[in-house]
Amino acid sequence: MSCKFTMLGLAILLAGTLAMLPQAKADEWNRETAVTFSSPVQIPGQVLPPGQYVFKLADNQADRHVVQIFTEGQRELLTTILAIPAYRLKPTDDTVITFEERPTGNPEAVKRWFYPGELEGVGFVYPE
Repeated sequence: MSCKFTMLGLAILLAGTLAMLPQAKADEWNRETAVTFSSPVQIPGQVLPPGQYVFKLADNQADRHVVQIFTEGQRELLTTILAIPAYRLKPTDDTVITFEERPTGNPEAVKRWFYPGELEGVGFVYPE
């Protein structure tokens, strides 16, 4: 009888432990973020027209700064960008995309992208 109780107790303990492990979500791993731009924006190598896009990190454990940009619904991969680490002092509950001003007549350029709750994001590099 004590053997059954021990096995049952072990099973309950194991189930409880597994239930407390953090659940990994795909959007947290790849930082998948849907964004809408109301005017054209520049990204390294091209200008995106106004519209909806999906930014996400490529599935690459060795380098967590490879950004893929897709059309709405991830129907088409537009580009893959090798970015650099970017940091901020305080996380926010929302996605933050910062822009770099450009000369008059040119679209603003995406400078940094931060996922909600994260201090580290990615920085986009442009040729001088």
